[in-house]
Amino acid sequence: MRVLVCLLALAAFAIPAHAAPAAVFPAVFINSSPQPTSPEETERVKRMDAALAKALAESGAFQPVDLAPVAADLAGVRDIHDCNGCEVDLAKKLGARYAVVAWTQKVSSLILNLNVRIADVETGQAVKAGSVDIRGDTDEAWRRGLAYLLKEYVLPAKPQLR
Repeated sequence: MRVLVCLLALAAFAIPAHAAPAAVFPAVFINSSPQPTSPEETERVKRMDAALAKALAESGAFQPVDLAPVAADLAGVRDIHDCNGCEVDLAKKLGARYAVVAWTQKVSSLILNLNVRIADVETGQAVKAGSVDIRGDTDEAWRRGLAYLLKEYVLPAKPQLR
């Protein structure tokens, strides 16, 4: 009987949970440094968008939805992470369960922070959120910073089998 219970428990971990629809909005780059935004930074933000959406989908917990139906609404939003909850309203229009926003703030060429917030569309409350500081405005720093942010704060923990 114990063997059967253990096998059932292991099977439950092996079956992925149903992925919830998530509106993953384009990341925002906030440059509060004295340096102008570089083309490399613009590309890093695009790669951050793609990596975030991919990681959410691969987690099995979230399924990014098409943003095209709210493209006109998005065009009028200056800063999706700081728009008094408009991201939740737009996600609701899309039929998503979650609204995902990400942003990077550049303080200087040495200090940047990457941020992600996932809000429940029904309540408007954050269900996952995190921020990490990175040192250095390089592809590697951004990649490592996002990986740490996702692992430690955003993605669901994977069960550890012992």
